[in-house]
Formats: sequence, structure tokens, C-alpha cells
Amino acid sequence: EEIRNEWETTATPIVISGNVGPRGDGYKPGLRMTVEEAEQYHAVQIGIFARSAADMVTGVTLNYPEEAIGIVRAANREGMPVAISLTVETDGKLPSGETLKEAIERIDSASPHPPVYYMINCAHPTHFQEALEDGAAWTRRIRGLRANASAMSHAELDEATELDDGNPSELGRQYRDLLTKLPDLNVLGGCCGTDHRHVAAMSRECRDVIDSRRPSVRTERFLGLEDSLHPAV
Repeated sequence: EEIRNEWETTATPIVISGNVGPRGDGYKPGLRMTVEEAEQYHAVQIGIFARSAADMVTGVTLNYPEEAIGIVRAANREGMPVAISLTVETDGKLPSGETLKEAIERIDSASPHPPVYYMINCAHPTHFQEALEDGAAWTRRIRGLRANASAMSHAELDEATELDDGNPSELGRQYRDLLTKLPDLNVLGGCCGTDHRHVAAMSRECRDVIDSRRPSVRTERFLGLEDSLHPAV
């Protein structure tokens, strides 16, 4: 809040997100909750966010649809905009077996107020780039990316004894390439193994492309998230 108070401008709005992690292992959908169980479990934390300065909720590193749907419904109940960030294996599918398309379409259809957008995190671009369909409606729902520096699988990362920080410059170029498949991508960051070098490379490679789109990007706070708020708010 202090950073936002000091640095926010009309041209550079700052959104505060209350992040929600998975109940279990982000890499393994072991003990899976039902939608109802997930909604009840996550409602406590989301309720606290709703009474704070958080503008929205983001569910991160989710690996099966039921938990994501529960988070969306709990956020709906509190009138909070919500983003859902999914993780995938090296085959581009969620650890629970669904494709990104199947998961996004199922989550979208399961709540009266679906996520304002989706993200992918904790996976390398090579794991999912071939799964993206140019121009598809579900692909355009993906607006954020926080990739791993490493191209290793989740199982390999679990067993690794040293950090694999990959190639920052290459990762930046891979982000730029993904901008052609994800025309609405505008939330960029890093996940496992990334640091300031990777983020700098992403900025360096992607800034001109995103700046060229800026006239068509809505600049009010939330990037239009107000339109997705619960009608009661």
C-alpha cells in the first residue's frame, strides 16, 4: 500500500493482489477437494483479503480444476475479482490430466462470474507453447505468465539439489515469441529459478511489442476489472 501511495499514477495504475496458493502440493494433485470443499477451505483467506486493501484475488500454481472453481466461487461470494493461474507438465497438460483448453473452459462455465483472466505459472514456455491455439477464445483468456527458468519437469525440479536458473536472455526471447500466440498478455514475471536478470530480459524483449499495443489497452485501474465485479459491489 505504501508503494502504491508513492508511485501510482493515472498512466501506471498499481493493482494489489491477494495471492492464494494450493492447499496441497502445487506439483501433485494428490488429495483432491471437491468444488464445495475448495470453496469452503479458501473462503477464510479470501474473506480476509476482501476486508483489506487488496483489489483482487489470484489463485496461483493450481493443478486441477475443482480447486480453481472453488476459489472463483469464494471470490464471487466476496465480490472480489479473481484471476486463476494454472500450472502444467511438460506435455502442456495440468498435472490432473486436463488440457489448458479443457480446464479454462470448465472453470469459465462453472461460476456466474468467471475469472477476469488466466495465467500460467511454474512451467517453462517449451512445456505449453505448442498447446496454445492462435486466435482461439480460450487462448485469449490468458493474460499473465510467470514461467520457470528451468525446462525441467516438476518431478525433476523436486529432486534437484541445485538451482537451475536456465538462460535469462533465452527466456526473454521466448516470452517475446509467446506474445504472438497470446495477444492479450500483459502481466509478465518469473517463477522458480528466476531473478532480476530474467525479469530484465523479459522487459527488454517485450516492452516494444506491448507498448505498440498500448493505445488499445485500457488504462484504468484493474485493466477493466471493475466491469467484472459482482453486481452487489
